[in-house]
Amino acid sequence: EFTTNRRCFEEDFKTQVQAKEWLELEEDAQKAYVMGLLDRLEVVSRERRLKVARAVLYLAQGTFGECDSEVDVLHWSRYNCFLLYQMGTFSAFLELLHMEIDNSQACSSALRKPAISIADSTELRVLLSVMYLLVENIRLERETDSCRWRTARETFRTELSFSMHNEEPFALLLFSMVTKFCSGLAPHFPIKKVLLLLWKVVMFTLGGFEHLQVLKIQKRAELGLPPLTEDSIQVVKSMRAASPPSYTLDLGESQLAPPPSKLRGRRGSRRQLLTKQDSLDIYNERDLFKTEEPATEEEEESAGDGERTLDGELDLLEQDPLVPPPPSQASLSAERVAFPKGLPWAPKVRQKDIEHFLEMSRNKFIGFTLGQDTDTLVGLPRPIHESVKTLKQVTRVGSQSSGIGTNQGKFDYQSPSYWLFYQVHSVFPLQIALLKILLAAAPTSKAKTDSINILADVLPEEMPITVLQSMKLGIDVNRHKEIIVKSISALLLLLLKHFRLNHIYQFEYVSQHLVFANCIPLILKFFNQNILSYITAKNSISVLDYPCCTIQDLPELTTESLEAGDNNQFCWRNLFSCINLLRLLNKLTKWKHSRTMMLVVFKSAPILKRALKVKQAMLQLYVLKLLKIQTKYLGRQWRKSNMKTMSAIYQKVRHRMNDDWAYGNDIDARPWDFQAEECTLRANIEAFNSRRYDKPQDSEFSPVDNCLQSVLGQRLDLPEDFHYSYELWLEREVFSQPICWEELLQNH
Repeated sequence: EFTTNRRCFEEDFKTQVQAKEWLELEEDAQKAYVMGLLDRLEVVSRERRLKVARAVLYLAQGTFGECDSEVDVLHWSRYNCFLLYQMGTFSAFLELLHMEIDNSQACSSALRKPAISIADSTELRVLLSVMYLLVENIRLERETDSCRWRTARETFRTELSFSMHNEEPFALLLFSMVTKFCSGLAPHFPIKKVLLLLWKVVMFTLGGFEHLQVLKIQKRAELGLPPLTEDSIQVVKSMRAASPPSYTLDLGESQLAPPPSKLRGRRGSRRQLLTKQDSLDIYNERDLFKTEEPATEEEEESAGDGERTLDGELDLLEQDPLVPPPPSQASLSAERVAFPKGLPWAPKVRQKDIEHFLEMSRNKFIGFTLGQDTDTLVGLPRPIHESVKTLKQVTRVGSQSSGIGTNQGKFDYQSPSYWLFYQVHSVFPLQIALLKILLAAAPTSKAKTDSINILADVLPEEMPITVLQSMKLGIDVNRHKEIIVKSISALLLLLLKHFRLNHIYQFEYVSQHLVFANCIPLILKFFNQNILSYITAKNSISVLDYPCCTIQDLPELTTESLEAGDNNQFCWRNLFSCINLLRLLNKLTKWKHSRTMMLVVFKSAPILKRALKVKQAMLQLYVLKLLKIQTKYLGRQWRKSNMKTMSAIYQKVRHRMNDDWAYGNDIDARPWDFQAEECTLRANIEAFNSRRYDKPQDSEFSPVDNCLQSVLGQRLDLPEDFHYSYELWLEREVFSQPICWEELLQNH
């Protein structure tokens, strides 16, 4: 397709410009040619439109036919994208995208086909590719950008964030494509490109993780709260990975009892064990993956049967001896000096924890409580005074703590996240659609007749007939699924974090829908595989990657070269996806006892422990967080048999005072009415949605007018811009909703 795009451009360019190449033209001449291209897009012939769209795509790809290096291709791609946007290319392609989405002929043709191939989405893929390159190139900021480019970037961000004229926000259009694809009405949509573009648009309009940190600091300053003392991303960067739990170091002392002949040397062996532990920390600083080997299927199956079997599997995975010979004392001290001392995180306390501590103390010493009063300490001993003082020193007040659930709560109505949430609020099937696609793309999913076909934009018209073609297609399919998982995991996490910052009930609304759509068991199912093999997978062909494939002559591919793969030790894409899914799971379960119990019921502990084999600090941190919140429910025997994991939790995860996670004596560990907890949260969310988004009603018991003529004759107050977009509203809310008239008549 790169070659086809180049040919379409060169054929059109020669008819408009004589004896010159694109890079030789002045800027005014380039603008004039782009204007001509956009004019030629407005033709009736579908084939001619596609050729002109391919010519525009070649410009967005960097006119690689006139470049000598990959750096030049990327430079001219960025330059051309800014030029194309300034000439109105994005708006023109947005109109074409609307036409393709509403193309009922293409939808019905795809529904009739027994097998959909990549040829059924050619026009959509070209349009989405141009829009993706425009968004990605303009989104990225550089110090060398001119003032004109910076202005264009802000204009583009505003254009994507809000409703313009009679069009809905661009992100909502892409959301509707996702739901339409999952409903089976448009199986030919190239869902990978749609999800990638959707993720980048949300990142561009709302901001990425670094921008989120800036927004968090600004919001705390506006509310008069103290500044943040640490940046989570920077703290994690300085952490080092822990060694995976091993069989010999994770069992209790009763299971490690030495034989009678060695009982006399027990004290010496204990000292030797401590020395080995120090050696293990130094050993951990070596290559991340040289000592790890992928487990076989039999080992993976047996690993899920119990913790002891899992620990045995981890021990067998080590190629070299787990503990190297003890080094000299001098080398040990030299190694220790290089590492920072102390715990990585400052401890935290919630206001609720202080109230609970004072309630227990007052009941014990004076026989009554004072509710939420944390300042009155009359009648309490001096040590209690000191304890409260210490707890208040490490109390962190969140930006959502004041005014929550009231009209006085801080709420940014003009932020892009508000408008996005307001639109997504009416598109509830979106969360289910994203999880359906994620399930179909998970490596552990098995093909089912009722599952979504996510391979429509990767399968060729003619299936492979040689071994080489089959291997290449297999790599393409796996890469295709990996990109889909990456896009969905990053999109969900980014939306949750922005909703959490904008208003807590926005976050809780989306979170609860994800939980009700079985997001928690889905993520656990994703991790119920050989995660180390998934992260070290080599499902890419480097010589076919952009922009390498546009400059260099492609070597002949052989089965041996495909089996060898690239030289990377691990796949950043899959590591990124795993971390995102773990963070998403943490977001859903944090401070929610009912959801924590779901982790226990679904036996997540051995699945999560298996993920600790990946020696990457950030991934291990979020695995240990998930293990920490459920240790109190797993029982004393589990904690006794997993002391290495408990030690890693102590070293890596933030401490919260009064959190009795290591012993299980906390009041929250007792039997709990979990259903009531979710119902209360849902009632609060519905009250928030009604207060913020629904029109105020005069009375809950106002009479209902059942007269058809009277109802139709009423005059309703509609927004000023409603007459611009009422056709879109009708299409989405009325015409697209299936109505079973027979069932309606039977019920009435």
